[in-house]
Amino acid sequence: MIDRSSGPKPDRWVTLGSWPTPVEPAPRLAEAIGLASGALWMKRDDLGGLGGGGNKVRKLERTVGVALANGADTLVTTGAPQSNHARLTAAAGARSGLRVVLVFPGEPGRSGSGNLALDGLFGARVHWAGDVDRGQLATVAADVVDELRRDGASPELIPFGGSNAVGAYGYVEAGRELLDQVPDVDVVVVALGSGATMAGLVASLGADRVIGVDVGALDEPAEVVTALAGQVGGTSVSADQLRIRYDQVGAGYAQLTPASAEALRLTARSEGIVLDPIYTGRAMAGLIAAVRDGDIASDAKTVFVHTGGLPGLFGHPDTVRWAESALGQYRPGRAGTDS
Repeated sequence: MIDRSSGPKPDRWVTLGSWPTPVEPAPRLAEAIGLASGALWMKRDDLGGLGGGGNKVRKLERTVGVALANGADTLVTTGAPQSNHARLTAAAGARSGLRVVLVFPGEPGRSGSGNLALDGLFGARVHWAGDVDRGQLATVAADVVDELRRDGASPELIPFGGSNAVGAYGYVEAGRELLDQVPDVDVVVVALGSGATMAGLVASLGADRVIGVDVGALDEPAEVVTALAGQVGGTSVSADQLRIRYDQVGAGYAQLTPASAEALRLTARSEGIVLDPIYTGRAMAGLIAAVRDGDIASDAKTVFVHTGGLPGLFGHPDTVRWAESALGQYRPGRAGTDS
């Protein structure tokens, strides 16, 4: 266990990732979207080390640390079947010697690709909850916890997305880490899913510097972010102080949008970096839109937080089909004509 500089009971935290994650320049992408060539950087939290990487690792260092301190032998959490949080909870359980039960909506028998394949590789068990909404899913997870206790286990329920005050402290620290790396940063862009990642960044960097791009995971994302930011920041933040873009949700959380697809293509072909269709693809699409509409000035020093999610791309059939259809064909005598 390690002692860190922020949050409650730091002696309970565990090390699961490799820190600090790097910050890399993205000059070709910057020019392609209308920023100055030296204005765009990527904070590579997809390279955090555990279980395929991603932003949930920082949260799990805290939530799993508390679980271990409470004597837990089993972690229980919820999410969609292709949940990055569930995948990394499974990996954190394997690293920490804990059993993991993942509570998903739906039924077994669907494709086991993407994050589901890794859930199995890490040894997690899945409880399929059937056709339920998010509130009902939480009730099913609580029932699973009760059943495990009756069977003699010591379960700990990890919240959806790892998003509680304990988890949000991970991104308070990430914000401070980023300031050490890019002290003159003007704007930080991040996907807004379950809320704790943006909340921690707002608490450490200020609401004026952080743009969250809503992915459609929550009904009231601003309320969640303000509540968590207030808990971890020591000062209140109002919803109207937040910079949230709601223009990238499209047809819904699980759907690949045209703007996200274009963001994936452009980022991959200009920087060789892969985004995912649900979170980072939408976040990059939001960044591109913010530059186009003037919300981000062309010379503003901008950091895009890459929160991971690559395994989920391979569990999203629409994205896989779209990406395969983009393959160019080599034709002798026509070098350089692919687009």
